[in-house]
Amino acid sequence: MMQEQTIPPRDFSWAFWHIVPLYPYSKRRTIRHEAIANAVWTFDQLQGIFYVVVPIRMTVVKLDRGGLLVYAPVAPTTECIRLVKELVAEHGDVKYIILPTASGLEHKVFVGPFARCFPNAQVFVTPDQWSFPLNLPLSWLGLPRKRTQVLPQDSRQAPFADQFDYAILDSIHLGLGKFTEVAFFDRRSRTLLVTDMVISIPQDPPAIVQVDPYPLLFHAKDRASDLVEDTQSNRRKGWQRISLFAMYFRSSVLDVMPWGETFRDAAQASDRSKKAYFGLFPFQWKPNWQRAFEALRGNGRLLVAPILQTLILNRAPRETLAWADKIASWNFQQIIPCHFDAPIAASPQQFRQAFSFLEKQASAHTFLPPEDVQLLQEIDRSLHKRGILPPVKEKV
Repeated sequence: MMQEQTIPPRDFSWAFWHIVPLYPYSKRRTIRHEAIANAVWTFDQLQGIFYVVVPIRMTVVKLDRGGLLVYAPVAPTTECIRLVKELVAEHGDVKYIILPTASGLEHKVFVGPFARCFPNAQVFVTPDQWSFPLNLPLSWLGLPRKRTQVLPQDSRQAPFADQFDYAILDSIHLGLGKFTEVAFFDRRSRTLLVTDMVISIPQDPPAIVQVDPYPLLFHAKDRASDLVEDTQSNRRKGWQRISLFAMYFRSSVLDVMPWGETFRDAAQASDRSKKAYFGLFPFQWKPNWQRAFEALRGNGRLLVAPILQTLILNRAPRETLAWADKIASWNFQQIIPCHFDAPIAASPQQFRQAFSFLEKQASAHTFLPPEDVQLLQEIDRSLHKRGILPPVKEKV
């Protein structure tokens, strides 16, 4: 159950927000949810740009031998740590902390501060860590030097091998470094933990997004002058448009208005405060925008995010499919990603199907609408031309 209590603002203050300056900046609420009874808990916070806000999630798993494993820490605010320590009091101390990605700074930045709150925990990171714009040592990012080690390639060599399998995808070379992700399988609860590789988009906004509905209502507007009532229908409308923004950057159903028109509309905006970006709202949604959302959501299907499909995984289709095949050999019943919906009831076959876009013989319905990924494809061509991304490889 999620906590329902009045919390002083200092308890969800995050002092280091300037390292990765994402909304909601210095104020990060946390919602804990018991995903699997007495076994797995999720901790949701919020992050975004220009009010395009999505959940960022940490998962805590009870260990058979006592204690807890933490996958992908979030900001260790007073509120968050208190909620973790309530589990510690019942199930034992945090023994292991997992950084499951090499490239995701929005995940990496929290690991060091979180680990300092649990000085007895061992920290495990994926191989080939790097950072941008400066490639800093992990200790400079706050990870404890004496307690941090790289995950062994063979999961049987890890100290938690009695309960977990894991699979590391670390063969995708980008211009700045490797794209790396490790998926964990908790055999006890039959739960698969992933970072960014698959998601499921809910029709309604997740609970953490509704703690402060302002971003939802901001994107529910059709024009700058709109006064949007706080209703569940408008929250849903805002969330679905946010999802299109987050997945495509600029969907085919979204027009970006000329700046001259944007400034004229801003002068007539219902809210010209700093919070409302001084009335600037340079978006115009086409009437069929909701059909584009339903096509993306696919009735809650497992989905590999468009940015990964068009910019990352198509650089190593054979290696990615081998990784997905290994994971599909595990008998999990639910998946907990670090973003969007969770937990997702899903089979190994459904997980594998999400990666069929990398196969030559994939059916047409597995592909994203070409008109919606046009901007991402333009970005892909530009980054390849500049030598930032390697060439796309042939499908398997």
